[in-house]
Amino acid sequence: MKKVFALFIGLFLLSLNVNAADFKEGTHYEVVSQTATEKPEVLEFFSFYCPHCFKFEPLMKTLQQELPANVNIKKNHVNFIGGSMGPQITQAYAAAEVLNVKEKFTSIVFDEIHTQRKTINGEKDILAMFVKAGVEEKQAKAALASFPVNGLASQMKRNTENFKIRGVPTLIVNGKYKVNTGSVKSTKEFIELVRFLTQKTN
Repeated sequence: MKKVFALFIGLFLLSLNVNAADFKEGTHYEVVSQTATEKPEVLEFFSFYCPHCFKFEPLMKTLQQELPANVNIKKNHVNFIGGSMGPQITQAYAAAEVLNVKEKFTSIVFDEIHTQRKTINGEKDILAMFVKAGVEEKQAKAALASFPVNGLASQMKRNTENFKIRGVPTLIVNGKYKVNTGSVKSTKEFIELVRFLTQKTN
């Protein structure tokens, strides 16, 4: 977590000249799987309860703007932060994705937890946030209990276990490379590292 925090301090320093050849396994990234995904993707593991993830959001938005359009950026909520609410918030994020309101919902949840300092206590509070995102309470409640949402939430849990995620935010690129965020010293270097990994398969 200290390495991640160090990233936030250095991200907005003057950008350095970045050469892809300078990115080294074991320093800038780790290989966590033998096979890569068929298409380039960036999978961000995060938690709404994580203050570093909240601060990481602007950087992820910048990354999305800078990467090629064919790179799919996805988010995976983890269950191990937030106590008993962790899995419920994962279920809620899955529902937001199925209901096509994940960006609005993400902004609302981060704001309530980290800006307004509100405590989320169960389904009632979750449904209220869906209403703020423009979803009728009845529709949101049905989505939370639906088969597609249960499946997506279960997949997020499996992803967390399969990649042995212990801290967030964590980026897995192409299903094979874990970004060592503490190794980069600027926004430009971070973006170029992720870009380099999206083009790498071996």
